[in-house]
Amino acid sequence: MINAKGTATRLSGGRMRDEVTEAMADAARHCVDMADLQAAASREIAAITGAEAGYVAAGASACLLLAAAACLAGLDVARMARLPDARGMPNEIVMVRSQRNGYDHAIRAAGATIVEVGLPDRHAGSGVRDAEVWEIEAALCEATAAIFYVADANALPDLPLVTALASRHNVPVIVDAAAQLPPQANLRRFVAEGADLVAFSGGKVIGGPQASGFLCGRRDLVMSAALQHLDLDVFEDMWRPPSTLIDRSRMKGVPPHGIGRSAKVGKEEIVGLLTALRLFVEEGDAVRHARWLELLRNIQAGLAGTAGFSVRIEGAEDRTCVPTLVLAPADPQCRVEAFINALIDGRPSIHVDASRRAQNLIVINPLCLRDADIPPIVDALTARVPVDDGWLS
Repeated sequence: MINAKGTATRLSGGRMRDEVTEAMADAARHCVDMADLQAAASREIAAITGAEAGYVAAGASACLLLAAAACLAGLDVARMARLPDARGMPNEIVMVRSQRNGYDHAIRAAGATIVEVGLPDRHAGSGVRDAEVWEIEAALCEATAAIFYVADANALPDLPLVTALASRHNVPVIVDAAAQLPPQANLRRFVAEGADLVAFSGGKVIGGPQASGFLCGRRDLVMSAALQHLDLDVFEDMWRPPSTLIDRSRMKGVPPHGIGRSAKVGKEEIVGLLTALRLFVEEGDAVRHARWLELLRNIQAGLAGTAGFSVRIEGAEDRTCVPTLVLAPADPQCRVEAFINALIDGRPSIHVDASRRAQNLIVINPLCLRDADIPPIVDALTARVPVDDGWLS
């Protein structure tokens, strides 16, 4: 299939550069101590993000699970052993109601209870307000383990206000920044704004393995995440974890396998993610944006003169975004749903971004496209034209 939708997990994510797959293949030929490899990854991630430490897990959702578990258990081995049973410990994670989404299931899976605050009037169209800082503060109590914040250009309250509040109350802030790249500056932004743990996806714009993501943030919380993720089936007198990742002197003993064990990541994913992350930083926003834009302009040129469609590129001037190609039927009575399904059913099958179908728009995202995909996309888009009663082949 041709993926013109973007790095959706259900469509197997994105493409990896040859350097990434070669690094993964090389890693597969060797055996390593996984704690040592994660300690090396921590140093790489910390250098790139400005955080104290970093950690790799099996996707951004896995990182959210580990982040929640870290805030619930801290470095208490007994609490680690009990999760997801969080009774008798601070187990509430405060979240703005308008930021709730399906991915916060990872927070609840750790054993936390999400406490919602605020009314999303601005999203419901019934007013202009959203949650405010005082509402978050009013929800804080002895049972509070963390504040959960979903990063987005429209998220309110602003993150620095939330982290300043959290700092006054000694409450950690977890930021879900899974899809907040580009711009590249966001790799450092959320830590700089006071977040204690930030989760990024490795398989989206970064171009790493689909089953990878990473945490960055406070050393003690990353340490807790590592302790609840690593294979710790080891005799206590033989346990020699790398000190840069795990300070054994702070532990009462060796924790059992933690709740994050099911989010296991292999050496191949760790090495692949780190390789992709380096390449992502080296390429930079401007070059990356130009590469995507060229793909879209080639499709646009192929559609020049096509009857029945208007075609435009959104984000062409903004190097901090992913540009997209937007198609609209000239006849608004001709709905795009049937056309989108026809593209999927065609050979090759072409998946486009259907998120704006309610506006009767077809969106093409360049993240997973290559030059060879352009001719079949153009052919498929020009093979049918909108008519009064549907789409004519």
